Amino acid sequence: MLSWTIAAWFLLGGSTLLLLIGMPVALTFLAVNIVGAWLYMGGEIGLVQLARSSVSSVATFTLTPIPLFVLMGEVLFHTGLAHKVIEGIDRLITRVPGRLAVVAVVAGTVFSAISGSTIATTAMLGSLLLPVMLARGYHTTLATGPIMAIGAVDMLIPPSALTVLLGSLSGISISKLLLGGILPGLILSVAFIAWIVLRVRLNPTLAPEDTQAPKFQGWQRWHLMVAYVLPTLSIFGVVVGALAAGWATPTECAALGAFATMVLAILYRRLSWAALRQALMGTAGISGMILFIILGATTFAQLLSFSGASNGLVQGITGQGWSKEAIVLGMMALLIFLGLFVDQVSMMMVTLPIFMPIVSSLGIDPIWFGVMFLICMQLGLLLPPHGLLLMTMRGVAPPEVRTVQIFQAITPYVLMSIILLVAVFFWPAIATWLPSL
Repeated sequence: MLSWTIAAWFLLGGSTLLLLIGMPVALTFLAVNIVGAWLYMGGEIGLVQLARSSVSSVATFTLTPIPLFVLMGEVLFHTGLAHKVIEGIDRLITRVPGRLAVVAVVAGTVFSAISGSTIATTAMLGSLLLPVMLARGYHTTLATGPIMAIGAVDMLIPPSALTVLLGSLSGISISKLLLGGILPGLILSVAFIAWIVLRVRLNPTLAPEDTQAPKFQGWQRWHLMVAYVLPTLSIFGVVVGALAAGWATPTECAALGAFATMVLAILYRRLSWAALRQALMGTAGISGMILFIILGATTFAQLLSFSGASNGLVQGITGQGWSKEAIVLGMMALLIFLGLFVDQVSMMMVTLPIFMPIVSSLGIDPIWFGVMFLICMQLGLLLPPHGLLLMTMRGVAPPEVRTVQIFQAITPYVLMSIILLVAVFFWPAIATWLPSL
């Protein structure tokens, strides 16, 4: 048996190296798992055990919310209901400095409550609102920054597929983790709006007054809000209400949300066969990718444990005499550093097999830790040079918007997210209050 230090270098170092050179996440961990199973689990017998573990890792009821949460967002986007929601919010928000940027943040918060995909939210808001803002003279940083920032908040506010994935891989209660992200997510949304309003008040040239916007009065102004926004938000009420009250499991809540979304689309006569096919195809593709990644992550964690690398690393870290707080700060710093280079799923797969035994051995509140982990992953979506939402914005933005401007645009929102992370560290109730009710 090789020493645990060699095992740790091979498994953790090898997987990180393959990710950094651009190998797909699922294939990276499949390759490392096959070689690791052969070396540490007895050759052919190890490969047979690897296959058994892989099947059992995804054949579990707790993962069912992932495709259902993804389906909710896909149906809203492909039926056009999401566009109606944006229009309803646009009519309601008037006479606010940086109005269209504020509309983007409010609309993104609403989509966070009904969609589990950060990239889909950013792409949709970017394709719909960004051209309008640029045409009306908004500064590039004010037009692009809020759209990317609020897309990342999608990870914190349920329903979130990545939150379910984090709960599944870490062993943290999925329902409490979903609830724990609500308050931090809403705090960030309010902070983004306050920043936009303050910045435009100090420098009105960043967002010229919106004189071209049509003026709606009386019922015309409120019609779409009542007809589309409130019914759509009621889906969030169904999911989170049943979850918070303990009436339903996360899987049952996800099923309720998906059913309510389909019913809503049918009532609005928007659910055509073409839209349903697109939604189901998108759901199958995203869910299949996530489940394949879970398969690799679970067997990777087993290999770390079987080789002795997990136990050796945990004892090495906890035996240094550092305080619990210092260790948590170190873990958060490592996550933020990893966010510069790898995607969120890779961050989970590389770190959770090491982090969670430390969390358990030190008696750290798993919900508190899980919410901070989510905030770090949310930061990773926005950090140059490889943040997924930066690349998404680059894809939907017109050519005259330079990449360096996109990087500049996100800076204040990254700083606000870091301030939130510090606040949750010092005041854990921000994350734990709602799940504890």
